Amino acid sequence: MNRTRVVRWLRVLLPLLALVMLSTLFLFSRNGGSESRIPYADVDAEAMARDHRLVAPEYAGVTGDGAQLTLRATQASPGEGEAQAQDLRLDWQRPDGLRADLTAPRAGVADGTIRLDGGVRMTTSSGWTLEAQSAEAATDRSRIAAEEGVEAEAPFGAISAQRMELVPDGDQNASILNFSGDVRLIYQP
Repeated sequence: MNRTRVVRWLRVLLPLLALVMLSTLFLFSRNGGSESRIPYADVDAEAMARDHRLVAPEYAGVTGDGAQLTLRATQASPGEGEAQAQDLRLDWQRPDGLRADLTAPRAGVADGTIRLDGGVRMTTSSGWTLEAQSAEAATDRSRIAAEEGVEAEAPFGAISAQRMELVPDGDQNASILNFSGDVRLIYQP
């Protein structure tokens, strides 16, 4: 067999072989009857259309005395007079360098005040960890307060009190964490 004959046979056999390979791909492919689903489509579209809400909202601002606020939530919904948010995180930083990070399952914003509810946890850059049922943070000045009982872990021990307030000192160069109302201190040297 000479070379010309081999080339002629290959010109016929190679396309037929390719056609056989392609047909087996389609013959043994996956079952086409299953419908692919989008992973995030498991939501109630009617409820989303009925209830107004924002997903992953973020608010940032600066108070009149220079404290920086950043407020993040998993979702928020407007209300009459007060907006509601879920899984909230508030980052608060004073010009003197003090940072406070607050987390809460629920929050409301109205009249220049952020009210955190459902078990608030606050950690400060100075080493304090505070837990309260609810807390309020002002958006127009540097002030964080808890009025319904506070449990705090400090670098030197533990404190429990009825009220707590984190405000700037009178000269505005430092911040004061003030406890009042049935204060109990356990000092651990």
